[in-house]
Amino acid sequence: MKPAFWARRAHKWIALVIGVQALLWMLSGVYMTVISIDIIHGDHLAHAGAKPLSASGPLIDSDALAQQYAGLTSFRLKRFMGDAVYELHQADTITLIDARSGVRLSPLNERTARQLAQSLYTGDAPILKTELVTEAPQEVGGAPVPMWRVEFADNSESTLYLSPQTGELIAKRHDLWRWFDFLWMFHIMDYEERADVNNTLLRVAASLGLIFALSGVWLLFYSFSKKRRSA
Repeated sequence: MKPAFWARRAHKWIALVIGVQALLWMLSGVYMTVISIDIIHGDHLAHAGAKPLSASGPLIDSDALAQQYAGLTSFRLKRFMGDAVYELHQADTITLIDARSGVRLSPLNERTARQLAQSLYTGDAPILKTELVTEAPQEVGGAPVPMWRVEFADNSESTLYLSPQTGELIAKRHDLWRWFDFLWMFHIMDYEERADVNNTLLRVAASLGLIFALSGVWLLFYSFSKKRRSA
C-alpha cells in the first residue's frame, strides 16, 4: 500500500484519540490567556501593601524577649491589624505577641481571625463562614495546617486562608481561580495533584499530537505534489 494510505489512516485514528484532548488544550489555553494572571492569583481580593509602623510607644527589647522565651532562635517586628507585633521563633514553635505590651496573640481565635480577614478583604461583602481546617484543602495545596478559612458572601465565593500562628495570609481563592485550577488539570492531564507537568499521560498525548500534526503536513505536501503532477 502507498505511504499516503497509511498517513491518512494514522491521521484519522489519531484525530479520534487526541481530538478531545486537543480541544481541552485549546479551551484551557484560551481561558489562561484571556483572564489576567493577577486576577487569577486574587491580588484584587486583599490589600497588598502595609502602612509603616507608627513610632508611638516603646517596644520590648531583644534581651527581654530572650529572657522570657527560652530557646528563642529569631524574631521579627511586623504589622498586625495596625499594631506592632513580634513574630517569635523557638525551634518548631511560632508565637505572635504584642510588641509593646507583650500580650500573646497566637494562636488566633475565631473572633480575631474574622477581624483580620475583614481588615485584609478589599470588598464590601460580609463574612459568610469561618472554619478552622486541620486538613489542607486541595485549593491551597500543601500549605501548613491548621489554618483559618474565611469565606465571604460575594458572587465569587472569595476565600482567605490565614495562619493562626503568624496571622499571615496564606492564600486567596475565588471562583475564577477555581475554574483556572480545574482547566489546568485538563491542560497538564494530572487528574490527582494537578501539579505534575511531566507525567506519562501528558507525554503520550503530546507525542500523539505531534504525529497527528506531522501526518497532516505530509498529506498536505502529498496532495499539492499530486496536483502538480496531474497538471
